Amino acid sequence: MPTVTPRAPAPSPYQAVRTCTTDRAAPFVLNASIVAALLAASSAPTPLYPHYQDAWHLSALTITVVFSAYSLTLLVALLTTGALSDHLGRRPVLVGALVMEAASMVLLASADGAGALIAARVLQGAATGAATSAAGAALLDLEDPRRPGRAALTNSISPVAGMAAGVLAATLLIRFAPAPTVTVYVVLAVLFAAQAVAVTFTAETARPHAGALRSLRPELDVPPSARRALLAVGTGVVAIWALGGFYSSLGPSLVRLVAPGAPQAAGGMVFFTLTAAAALTVWTLRRVAPHTAAGGGSLAVVPAAALTLSALHGAGLPAVYGGAALAGIAFGAVSQGALRMTLASLDARDRAVTLAAYYVLSYLSMSLPAVAAGAATQHYGLRTAAHAYAVAAALLAVAAAAALAVSRGRAAHSAHDDLP
Repeated sequence: MPTVTPRAPAPSPYQAVRTCTTDRAAPFVLNASIVAALLAASSAPTPLYPHYQDAWHLSALTITVVFSAYSLTLLVALLTTGALSDHLGRRPVLVGALVMEAASMVLLASADGAGALIAARVLQGAATGAATSAAGAALLDLEDPRRPGRAALTNSISPVAGMAAGVLAATLLIRFAPAPTVTVYVVLAVLFAAQAVAVTFTAETARPHAGALRSLRPELDVPPSARRALLAVGTGVVAIWALGGFYSSLGPSLVRLVAPGAPQAAGGMVFFTLTAAAALTVWTLRRVAPHTAAGGGSLAVVPAAALTLSALHGAGLPAVYGGAALAGIAFGAVSQGALRMTLASLDARDRAVTLAAYYVLSYLSMSLPAVAAGAATQHYGLRTAAHAYAVAAALLAVAAAAALAVSRGRAAHSAHDDLP
């Protein structure tokens, strides 16, 4: 069995002011807003996919490729830059990534075809991958010892809240703005530029040290405690992020199939329903034991999949939204339980790389099944692809609930054996 020599936590400027919460409040809010804005930008194109399909005559497979270009590039960025902020510091990584993110918004606003859309999403994925782990690690650096768990909760709720906000804003702009495919991206570009400027005025929360170039080599060096947690909850993470990827990329198409006469905004609102339910669930279950939350969330995938499929058998649009809401509950419960299990008792120097590993698993689960669903839709139709996808997600979720039950039983048995 491999062993790991414990390392002392990296000193932080905030360790000298443990009793002063005002020195940490503003940077904490800023980093939380960065995570939320990054994920808002990631979901903003979802309501626009039907528009792109109609304007540029794109297939379902092309749409999932556009969606997955972002996710897979983000995955590569996490593998290479996930620990970069541990070496260079949080600030320089965040500033550079936010400038790249703003540039990707400009490219999205000016896109005139699938190729330009894919290129813009590739740049966006690279920027988001670099910024997500840095901002998430900064939140952990800024943890208030009098409010333990707040950083992990924020890392759980900010992404889903951001995705909900991005979908809602884009959907409203489709309805009311004169140029919806431009306006939403211009607003986001300005926001990212402002956040980059704000980051330059914050104190550094990590202690830069040598090895930045070496850290760019793709690898996942997860501490043993986090590794055990990821193994226990990993199948559940795969199930809920795969379900999220389906709703994000093909949700609007599913709405058009079930209710052809529904307004265009209905397609975007189905993913908003999922992400809003996820954000509310993260907050509601913040005091529930992480194993319980993750296990219950995994089981919720089964009725979510069944309700979604019932929409294809006469239940109609309400079943699509009901399935999305249940999927959101599952997503929120599993993601916040998984993050709390994974981030528990981490050394300061392991925070960014562990978050990167979690997001690697998440986005791999979100992108590859979505591409497979797009290909299946191209060859067999959306109805058949949706059935196969829902059944696969439900089976994964049942396996996850079983794995978590076994893990919890082993932990309880071990604790009992340790009693004098």
